Order: sequence, then structure tokens, then C-alpha cells
Amino acid sequence: MPPAARLEPHVARPARRVPHFHARIPRRVVSETHQHQFGRADDEGNVYLTTADGERWVGQYPGTPEEALGFYERKYQDLAGQVSLAEQRARGGAKAKDMRKSVQTLREALTEPAVVGDVAALTARVDALAAKVDDLDAAQRQQSAEAVIRAGEEREAIVAEIERLAATPAEQIRWKDVHAKVEEIFGRWKEHQRTTARLPKAQADALWNRFKHARRTLEDGRRAFFAQLDEHHKEAKRIKQELIAEAQRLAEQAEPRVNDYRALLDRWKAAGRAGAKVDDRLWEQFKAAGDAVFAKKHEQDALTDAEYRENLTQKEALLVKAEALLPVTDWRSARASLRHIQDEWDAIGRVPRESVRTVEGRLRAVEDAVREAEERSWKKSDTSRTERATGLAQQLQESIADLQRQLDEAKASGNDLKAADLQGKIDTQRGWLRATGVEG
Repeated sequence: MPPAARLEPHVARPARRVPHFHARIPRRVVSETHQHQFGRADDEGNVYLTTADGERWVGQYPGTPEEALGFYERKYQDLAGQVSLAEQRARGGAKAKDMRKSVQTLREALTEPAVVGDVAALTARVDALAAKVDDLDAAQRQQSAEAVIRAGEEREAIVAEIERLAATPAEQIRWKDVHAKVEEIFGRWKEHQRTTARLPKAQADALWNRFKHARRTLEDGRRAFFAQLDEHHKEAKRIKQELIAEAQRLAEQAEPRVNDYRALLDRWKAAGRAGAKVDDRLWEQFKAAGDAVFAKKHEQDALTDAEYRENLTQKEALLVKAEALLPVTDWRSARASLRHIQDEWDAIGRVPRESVRTVEGRLRAVEDAVREAEERSWKKSDTSRTERATGLAQQLQESIADLQRQLDEAKASGNDLKAADLQGKIDTQRGWLRATGVEG
């Protein structure tokens, strides 16, 4: 019988059995107890756990002793499975806080458990698991500390990025893009808060205040920029409306005021933008006035070109005369003839614009040919003069050398009168030599 101290002994109820065609086998008569390595069961279904301190009654099970022991052995296996699962979670790096709760639960389950099996071994495994959880806790605390440091550095980098953007000179910022950029950075900030280690409150608040200040600076600058841009647009619109009125007055003039319209176009460009939609509408009006001015100019040019076609015919006839001078054999005669042609050319007047370059180019080619012939003639003349000067200089040099020899002899003989006469001749001939322009 169980000890009297246990007022409510554990009585296990067997699982419901599925009926089958065999008749119930009557209980086999066995010895008083059925022995097991870690416990035993008697004929009355009482089950005892064998421990180092002796036996301990764990419960009662209706059925054979084998069935009773098997029931409490399965309960042991269930408890051992819980220990194995906890060990596996610890190896997988589960949170140390959760693992401590699991260890506590297992220790409570191993306090006088109603099982049959090696409870001491399970207790030793749980103790080892507790030590492993201590190590796991230390490692996770270290990882957590490192994660906080990394998170602080990463969030600091996000703050530094938006602060650099806020510190950028306003004239270097593309304000149309800055809102999207700020929102992108803010999105990264929120994602970082959500997915990374939680920072200490003081550090987190300090970083947020810096981020918020930089963000507000950028938003204030953006609003100021667009407010100023609106003012510029209004002023540009006013100026362009005035230019449109002036262009329309030019378009009403009888004469084509092309140069005046081009001056208005320069002022239009200098006025700046008035906003995309407004600019397009204003430009259509301004361009329409300009088209009217240029249309009048094209009409006038067409009339003028018709008047100049006769002049073109006359100049083409002159070109035939001018080109007949080529090739130039007598430049003086060719220059005189060309001069008469040029006088007639100027007297005829203008030709159609599309023909100006052609006829002027043909006449210029004749002028260049005559000039080159004249230059070649002068160069040839200069060469002849140079050759004559060189021959005279050579004669003078030889004469001066002879006189110098005679002068040396006169001085050596003491004939001062003859020496003075020879020196005078040398000086005179040296003057002639210098006049030739040839080095002596």
C-alpha cells in the first residue's frame, strides 16, 4: 500500500481501448511485483520509482503491472522529450529569458515527478541546460550591447546625412527634389527604428532632435524657395505680358521691324520663367506676333530679290570679263582692266541674297589672282636688286681690303700724307658699302 503521508495518491486512468473480436483476456496471475530498472508495479497497480534514496510511490494504474509501468515510463519519455526540446532551443540560440522560464518549468516538473525512468539523468541534463542558459544569456547580452552600438552608429549616419543636406548652400540644392529625398531618409529612419536594437532613451531622443531640426530646416528652406519662385514667376509673367503687347504693336507696323522684335526676344529670355503652363501660353502669343513680323520681312525680301535679279544678270556678264583676265601674264594691264570692272560692279548695285556669296566669291578669286601676280613680280624685282647690291658690296670689300694693306705699308714707312689720303678713301668706300645694305 502507498505511504499514509500521501493523502491524494495519483491514480491514472488508462486510455480508452478499441473493442475487438477477441474475448477479454483474464488478468494473468503474476508475482507480487513487476520489477523494472527504475521502478516496479504490484498486482494492485501501485507504481514505485526507484531513486538513490530508495523507493517513492508515484501513482496507481488499473491494469497489469506491465501496463502500469509502461504508462509511467511513457510519462517519463514525455518529460525527457521536453528536456530534449529545451536543449535544442538553447543550441538554436533561443532567447535566454525564455529559456530560463523553460528551465524553471522543467525543474518544477522534476520535483517528485509521477514517472518511471532515470530522473537523476534528466535532472543533471536540466542543470547542464541551466548552465548553458547562463552562457547563452551572457553571449546575448554581449550581442545586444554590440547591436545597440551598431544601431547607434547607423542612426548617427542617417542623422549626419540629413544634416549634410541641410548644411548645403541653398543655391546648390535642387529644391524640387529635396522633399522626395527627405522623405526617403525619413523612411529609412523609421525602418531602422523598427528593425534594429532599441537605443537608450537619452541617445535616441538626442538623435531624433537633431534629425527633426535638420528636417525642419530643409522644409523651411524649401517653402521659402518656392515662395520666392512664385514671386519670380509673377514678375516674369508681368514682364512677358508687356513684351507681348510690344511685339503685337510691331506686328501691326507696315515695315518689318525684325531687329526690334529680336531685341524684344533678348528681353524675353532675360525675364526668366513664369511657370511651365503659363510660359507655354505666353510664348505662343509672343511667337505669333514674331511670325507676323518675319512674314512681312519674307514678303519684302521676295519683292527685293525680284528687283535684284537684273543686277545679277549684269554682274554675271562682268564676271565673264573678269575671269577672261586669267591666267595673269601682265599684272599691270590686268589690274587696270580689273579696276574698271570693279567700278562697274559697284555701280550695278545689290543682287538677290542667295546669289551674293557665289558672285562675290568668283570676283574675289580674280582679284586674288591679279594681286598674287603683282606680288610675284615685285619679289622678282627685289631679287635682282639684291644680286646687284651683293656684287657691288663684294667689289667694295675687295677695294677696302687693298686700301687697308696700302695704309698699313704707308704707316710702316712713315708716309703720313699718303696714310691720311688712304684713310679717307677707306672711310668713303665703307660708307658706300653700308649703303648697299650688305654686311661687310
